[in-house]
Amino acid sequence: MKGTDLKYLSKIIWIEAEVWAEGQWDIEDVNTDVIVTFSNRMKWIASFFTYKYIQTRSNENKSSGECMNGAYFWSSDMVLIDIGSKERILEVIHYLIETDKFQVVFKRYSDVDPEEGEFYPIGFFDNK
Repeated sequence: MKGTDLKYLSKIIWIEAEVWAEGQWDIEDVNTDVIVTFSNRMKWIASFFTYKYIQTRSNENKSSGECMNGAYFWSSDMVLIDIGSKERILEVIHYLIETDKFQVVFKRYSDVDPEEGEFYPIGFFDNK
């Protein structure tokens, strides 16, 4: 499927930080998983990190000795972002879809099984 086809599908975007306890989501210093599910049942995942989060982890790792005393940091499916707000994450996702870069940045996950349809709005998967 070409990236341009994603432009015409409905989608649901789940941001892990939205389910955290009140006050836990620091948009300046955050790492949150994001799952995008399209109406054709395709599911994609990426982890959004703010630049500040990387610096914070580097400093902590220097103290703790992890990651060779902060010499490196690694995470699969990482997207670096200036501000970790919902609005900015949505902007980035929409930009990636519009510029056909979404499928390069996000990792494809298992498609949504028909039995899992109950966890989505009624009719969502009918809207291809």
